[in-house]
Amino acid sequence: MIASIDHVVILVRDLVAAMDDYAALGFTVTPGGVHADGATHNALVAFADGSYLELIAFRREAPDHIWWRYTADGEGVIDFALLPDAIDEDVAAARARGLEIAGPFPGGRERPDGVRLAWKTARPATPDLPFLCGDVTPRDLRVPTGAARQHTNGVTGIARVLVATRDPTASAARYRTLLGIEGITSAEGISFPLGSSAIMLTALNTQRREGPYALELYGGAPGDLDPVRTHGAPIRTGAASPQ
Repeated sequence: MIASIDHVVILVRDLVAAMDDYAALGFTVTPGGVHADGATHNALVAFADGSYLELIAFRREAPDHIWWRYTADGEGVIDFALLPDAIDEDVAAARARGLEIAGPFPGGRERPDGVRLAWKTARPATPDLPFLCGDVTPRDLRVPTGAARQHTNGVTGIARVLVATRDPTASAARYRTLLGIEGITSAEGISFPLGSSAIMLTALNTQRREGPYALELYGGAPGDLDPVRTHGAPIRTGAASPQ
């Protein structure tokens, strides 16, 4: 089964500058390394709940890369991933429920310390849905542990990912097919609980495109973080941690 939110992808132009800015906001930032295709490199902000933010930047032009099209829009939240227990079985189960999903495909990167990581990803056909990211090498090699998950600003994890969609009802049906669970409808939108976090579907309004556009984090002082420092990612801290 699909267990939790794995990570949220934030596109930045200059990875070093973004690392400095997130550190200035009180986050512990860990260099991630270069991806296997050589087109991108990243840094991670890992949380106590096991999820993380991925700050990613292109090292060269890469028109064939799935995220290259977002560079025309500037920086900000562009994608997010869910963590499956067993990606091959979870993809097969989603297909059996009627979801169009591609993969699993191999992926990986080399950390700055030379350790090579491997994973598999699978991607649904529509931009409102997240991709799946399942580890081949141990997850603790991909996602930093220990002191890397402690932040001076007090943040402990991802509370919600907000996803804009042209038709929340139709999108909710696709989420039911992906996750095998029912959503919860409220005045704000349709929410899908996943572990200690949730995915909130909202109607496309001022957002530029369908897909994830903002996130709320557990812990820290209540309020919105400076969008200049977050490189265009709308991030709100201060959500009450689950008991």
